[in-house]
Amino acid sequence: MLLEYNPQCKGVFSRSAAIGIYFFPHSSYLAQMHGFVVAGVSSGSGKTLVSLSLMAWFMRQGWEVQPFKVGPDFIDPGHHGVVTGRTSHNLDGWMLSRSTNRDIFLRYGQGADVCIVEGVMGLFDGFSATGESGSTAEMAKWLGLPVLLVAEAGSMARSAAALVKGYAEFDPDLTLAGVLFNRVGSPTHAEILRDAVHSATGLACLGFLPHDPELSLGSRHLGLVTAEETDWENSRLQRLIHWMDSGLCNGFLQALSPCGIRTGGEWRECSAGSPSFSTGERTGREAVTPGSVSIAVARDEAFCFYYGENLRLLQEAGARLCFFSPLRDSSLPEGVHGLYLGGGYPELYAATLSRNRSLLREVASLADSGKPVYAECGGFMYLLQSLCDAKGQEYPMAGVFSLQAAMGGRFRALGYREVRLLQQTPLGEAGTVLRGHEFHYSYLRNGAGEAGSAYQVRDRRGVQRDPQGFVQDNVLGSYIHLHFASNPESARFFVSCCGSG
Repeated sequence: MLLEYNPQCKGVFSRSAAIGIYFFPHSSYLAQMHGFVVAGVSSGSGKTLVSLSLMAWFMRQGWEVQPFKVGPDFIDPGHHGVVTGRTSHNLDGWMLSRSTNRDIFLRYGQGADVCIVEGVMGLFDGFSATGESGSTAEMAKWLGLPVLLVAEAGSMARSAAALVKGYAEFDPDLTLAGVLFNRVGSPTHAEILRDAVHSATGLACLGFLPHDPELSLGSRHLGLVTAEETDWENSRLQRLIHWMDSGLCNGFLQALSPCGIRTGGEWRECSAGSPSFSTGERTGREAVTPGSVSIAVARDEAFCFYYGENLRLLQEAGARLCFFSPLRDSSLPEGVHGLYLGGGYPELYAATLSRNRSLLREVASLADSGKPVYAECGGFMYLLQSLCDAKGQEYPMAGVFSLQAAMGGRFRALGYREVRLLQQTPLGEAGTVLRGHEFHYSYLRNGAGEAGSAYQVRDRRGVQRDPQGFVQDNVLGSYIHLHFASNPESARFFVSCCGSG
């Protein structure tokens, strides 16, 4: 559906462009507008920077902003969280069912004035060339939200109208609220873009953001530099806000106000839906007393890749999460019953991690004691015999698995994964199925088969991949990041295992 609204953009590249927005009655929009999706015409169009800037801009207006990210990415949500002060949650059309995605959106959006959902890749990019599954467009329709299309205009003039017209007409069931042009060269360039798009499509041009190379976020292998390593000082946030001020058009909020999910100030009920795949045999394990089980969770610059919903599901199952830093803490939190090691960039901090021998010994001792340990990707590498960084320097690690990891020059695995447990592990009985994602540059360079395999792994096409899920006593490690919301029983099982140890 194309919104018939075309505000005149005035004062491009000056603070006056957004003045009218500041005086809109705040309360009148809360009843109408609860969120929108920021989508790009392609990867690299600037949707992450636009999303962060809009979050900061809304925060400056006094709005409570709840961020979300479409897809399995960890890094963008980390930046969302720093800007908004609220945990950003992943929405994913393959790892999670439609009803689960809607439940997550409703749960975390309840207390916010506006929800901003950053898309993934291009608006219509998904799992195949012929369907919308896994795309930002699919998620926008599942949530009933309008889409703000971000297009890079750096090398275009009238041709931009042809591009926008294609996106506006491609899916008539999608609510495309308007287009925001990024990397605009001048006010004259903005005027050409506005006139071309209006004459060809009638679609609202909601902003023209000037090119500012100093706003770009740093990147490395696996994506952007993490929020933990980015200098998010106040001056940087103010620069983002000023960037939005300089480019937003009058009428920005009106164009984005139509939405589903929330109408008349009331929330609609989510459709119930049903699990999309088997959860294996129920364990019969009893629920633990809330707070009686303590799970240590590694969290610092080296280990920062966690789905927020994973942590919530562990807490809902009765766990008390005790965060610690493998970079700085010499010991684990006292009295913990289990350990969760998430992913991140241990290869960048290998020397510091390796020097912290007291903590490495304590982790190995906890694993030897039979207490449950679950480690994924970077956390799995931390449990190995050693880690060889990109320069070829080898550093001893915890030695729970007699394996070595080495960094490669390009990614060794990338894509969605469905995992079926072949034996009982800390995440469930044999037959339990979960979904997740795998993306890493490192590889195991010695005797991977020695540790055995607990996972049968298939990709999103159903093609069987190399087995994973390395088990040593009650320790489970793998390169795959699993999303517990794909099978919440896994979180309950892990907490129960920790409580029975």
